Amino acid sequence: MNAGGELDRALAEIAAGRIVVIAGDRLRGGDIDLMCAARSITPEAINFMATHGRGLICLAVTPERSAQLGLSLINPGPHRQTGRPFARSIEAASGVSTGISAADRAHTVAVAIAPGASAADIHSPGHVFPLIAQDGGVLARPAACEAAIDLARMAGAGDAAVICSIMRDDGEMARIDDIGDLLAAHGLAVAEIGALIERLEGADA
Repeated sequence: MNAGGELDRALAEIAAGRIVVIAGDRLRGGDIDLMCAARSITPEAINFMATHGRGLICLAVTPERSAQLGLSLINPGPHRQTGRPFARSIEAASGVSTGISAADRAHTVAVAIAPGASAADIHSPGHVFPLIAQDGGVLARPAACEAAIDLARMAGAGDAAVICSIMRDDGEMARIDDIGDLLAAHGLAVAEIGALIERLEGADA
C-alpha cells in the first residue's frame, strides 16, 4: 500500500478509536510513536502503549486547550529543546488513586479534554505529560505532537491525542523497520508525517 493509502487506513483506524503508529518525526531523529485520539483513550489503550511503546505517555493538546487548563511550555525558548513541547505533568484532581495505573491515566486524559475543563480540574505534578502543539499544526512543525492532533482532526476524532514513543527490546528507540512484528501482530496502520504534510498541502492548494 502506498503512503497515501496507508494514511487513509490510519485515519479510518483513528476514527474507529484504535491505535496507529506515527512515523517520520523530523525533530526527534526519526523516533516513532503509538497514537490514539484522546477521546478514545481507555485503560486498555494506555496499557497497550505502556507495554508495546514503553516511552512516556503524553497528551498532545492545542494552544487553546493548554490555556484553558492553565498550562504553558516548560521551556518556551529555542535552546536546549528535547523535541517534545512539554508542559508540566498533570493528574486529575479527583477520581484517581496513585495516578499511575492505566485506569488513572485514562481518567486524567478524559478530565483534561472535557469541554468545560479548567485548571481547577487538574493537579501537578502527575503521571500524564501534556505536549502543547504549535499553531499551524504539522505544516508549521513536522513532529509527532502536531501530526497527532492533525490526524485526530482529519479523522473527526477531536483535537487532542495521546502518543507514546516506541522503544526496542534493547532499550534503544525504535525505527519503523524495527516493529514489523508489532505491526503485523496487531494490524497497526502507519501514518507517515511526510504523507500527512502532502495531504494537507494539497488541501490548501
